[in-house]
Amino acid sequence: MSSTEFRKMRRFKQALPYEECEEILRGEPRGVLSVLGENGYPYGFPMDFVYEDGKLYFHCAKVGHKLDALRACDRVSFCVMDQGYRKEGDWALNIRSVIIFGRIRFIEDPEETIERVRHLGLKYYPTRESVEEEIRQAGARVQILELTIDHMTGKLVNES
Repeated sequence: MSSTEFRKMRRFKQALPYEECEEILRGEPRGVLSVLGENGYPYGFPMDFVYEDGKLYFHCAKVGHKLDALRACDRVSFCVMDQGYRKEGDWALNIRSVIIFGRIRFIEDPEETIERVRHLGLKYYPTRESVEEEIRQAGARVQILELTIDHMTGKLVNES
């Protein structure tokens, strides 16, 4: 799917460059993944993730509402916001956000799953040893999801 199939950002002067979007994806710990849920309702949920090689990776259980929804429709939206900052003497927060549209693929290969779990763990766990221990305990029960980006925009918004 090409970027021409997506709407242009209305407030284009607030758009972030691609490199800044990637910086946010590398640095922020979580975002909200949204899928087409049951009965046509959107279903959004917070997810930890890691951004590598232009793709996002998530971990979850091997069964559940989100996986049922993803099997029915692999198209998703993912939103990440940074913590924001205030300019000197200003009350309003300036927040950068990234919105991604793309498709999810289930990682089925056990070796690739463990490698992606390791990369996710190294982003969140305090030591490599604790990551390896978690893999030993729960690695076989993890489903890894890979999000291929079809379209990505970033924006800086002032709350005032």
